Amino acid sequence: MTEQKVFGVIGWKNAGKTGLMERLVAEISARGFSVSTLKHAHHNFDIDQQGKDSYRHRDAGAQQVLLASANRWALMTELRGEPEPPLEKLLAQLAPVDLVLVEGFKRNMHPKVCAYRQQTSQSMIEDASVLAYATDTVLDTSKPQFDLDDTVVIADFICAKAGL
Repeated sequence: MTEQKVFGVIGWKNAGKTGLMERLVAEISARGFSVSTLKHAHHNFDIDQQGKDSYRHRDAGAQQVLLASANRWALMTELRGEPEPPLEKLLAQLAPVDLVLVEGFKRNMHPKVCAYRQQTSQSMIEDASVLAYATDTVLDTSKPQFDLDDTVVIADFICAKAGL
């Protein structure tokens, strides 16, 4: 099995990561490539709702609950005190696609574009795995910089780097 092609989008809160991810998925998919996404959540989240059957299964102690319908299926895995799985293990759970876009996981060494908005007043994330910046200002870096809203150019860059 070939290893998944992975490219990340990172940045501080309110830097435009999710909007950029959404536009990149639409743009790269429109080019005929299959795309999956993996998003890191820093907080306690739950995709299930208390009182629903699947929630009751998890609450009763199920390690995994697979919820399926004619339109989609979702597999929930409870860590039950185990450490958060590494990115590689999570990527292995995905079906093969042309490209996996990863939002977050800024400390991992996969190639990334960093979203940066001047108004957030955050520092620039500088890392060897950051290959370019999608920004609304001019940054003091020798790495390529793209307008945060220029989805086509950013997608061109990612596709070229990923070999698509």
